Amino acid sequence: MNSFIYQGTATRVIFGPGKLASLGDEIQRLGAQRALILTTPEQEELGEQVARLLGDRSAGVYPKAVMHVPLETAQAAREEALRREADCCVAVGGGSTIGLGKAIAMDSGLPILAVPTTYAGSEMTPIYGLTENRLKKTGRDPRVLPRTVIYDPQLTLTLPVGLSACSGMNAMAHAIEALYAEDANPVISLMAEESIRALAQSLPKVVDDPQNVDARGQALQGAWLAGICLGSVGMAIHHKLCHTLGGTFNLPHAQAHAIVLPHAAHYNRDAAAEPLRRVARALGGERADEVGPLLYALNRRLGIPLALAEVGFPEHGPKEAARIACANPYYNPRPFEQDAIGDLLARALKGQAPA
Repeated sequence: MNSFIYQGTATRVIFGPGKLASLGDEIQRLGAQRALILTTPEQEELGEQVARLLGDRSAGVYPKAVMHVPLETAQAAREEALRREADCCVAVGGGSTIGLGKAIAMDSGLPILAVPTTYAGSEMTPIYGLTENRLKKTGRDPRVLPRTVIYDPQLTLTLPVGLSACSGMNAMAHAIEALYAEDANPVISLMAEESIRALAQSLPKVVDDPQNVDARGQALQGAWLAGICLGSVGMAIHHKLCHTLGGTFNLPHAQAHAIVLPHAAHYNRDAAAEPLRRVARALGGERADEVGPLLYALNRRLGIPLALAEVGFPEHGPKEAARIACANPYYNPRPFEQDAIGDLLARALKGQAPA
């Protein structure tokens, strides 16, 4: 019998098509009056739509969220929230936007309401990340956990097919690593397995028919469960490698996660055999050593790039990334082995199957 500790998070979740309309009521429920709406530059129009929905409760749109939350971007956003006298933030978008909201909350204490439009999962976690001098540093702080999350599948209908697929595989990575986390527990493991199953079933449908609201909803539910996993237990080698690829090489977050995931899972196939058998079952297989190939085949089915070179990883990258990751490793069932990790990343660089 395993011993464990389980600590649930205190986020209010509202799920369903059209639920964006409840945002004003949720702001009022927090006792807030002026919401600063955060987006990326690409989603500024959606931010303006949210501002019109909120009317007098809007403190305006701040459309300057970018990947990996550079420290200078976070500092500028904090100053803007203060200038506009905002008493809460509404983060509309994916991990970049929600991460910016967390950076504001960590310094100011302003509550966050999150409206995810991707499957990143950051909205369900007390985890923050900041990038400074090409190094991405992460941490946990209860102040950055969004108070309310509104999941509206209709808001994901405009998410491009390629990004939908990569974002969904990013979410799946959270669930897979939760199964062999150092502090894994039965509740989170149940959520993780169901998350993997929901994402594996729904993402091909989303790719085949991007306007399928039911498939979008199933994918978003899988992402919600994956986010709970990410926020409840520690992560392992996959996330360490992807944080290195993002912070040091500025690779796109979702794409890097999707490409690395089959290789990282395969790295742990012997050391985490029982948890990975659960992953295999959720993917339609049986054995731990099937997981890497099954994930690689799923990426191919979804049209995801298979090679890190396609998203900007340089030829010299594997050795440097392996060195950086091994200098400050996360917990992992199999010890960090610099040469083996370099080989793993070299295969991912070229788009080769895990081996």
